[in-house]
Amino acid sequence: MQILSNFSTIKYKGVNKMAFSVTIGKSKLTLVVGDITKQEVDAVVNAANSSLMGGGGVDGAIHRAAGPKLHEECLEIVKKQGECPTGEAVITSGGNMPAKYVIHTVGPIWHGGSSNEPELLAKCYENSLKLAIKNNIKTIAFPSISTGAYGYPVEKAAVVAIKSVKEFLENNDGIDEVIFVLFNDAIYKSYESVLKSLNL
Repeated sequence: MQILSNFSTIKYKGVNKMAFSVTIGKSKLTLVVGDITKQEVDAVVNAANSSLMGGGGVDGAIHRAAGPKLHEECLEIVKKQGECPTGEAVITSGGNMPAKYVIHTVGPIWHGGSSNEPELLAKCYENSLKLAIKNNIKTIAFPSISTGAYGYPVEKAAVVAIKSVKEFLENNDGIDEVIFVLFNDAIYKSYESVLKSLNL
């Protein structure tokens, strides 16, 4: 496991501390604490609600940073296909953010773990990465999906997130780097613990 020694690379703008970076297949998986709206990557992933109209947490921050163009594009998607189901993903431009695209995925609301929450959360990561490959996206930044207002326990969500991304990268080429941009040290430590346990 490689510990990054610096973050002079431009795409790590908005990062508050260093984290781990590991190689999986031909890709890199990185954990950082920072602001996902400032990431200079091809795409950032939005933990959206099914209406795609913005909300609190990461969703609200991305909509504010991207500006009105994002809202307009989301409206068009909903007009064409209706609301976005849990576990599915759609793509828009990045609006005013450095990222070229936003991939919006709807995470599950936590109901205790007996309502297919792990499977639905895994689909969020898988479908977002499939959409990334389809759009020739090489670098993608994820938040910790469903662990805010949707109440998914961070420790459990981190296991699903890391394992889902790891499995996808092991079986698919085309993504150069997946970055988990985590909101605070507590969330980062949960993700770091899972990543360390995999002994990559």
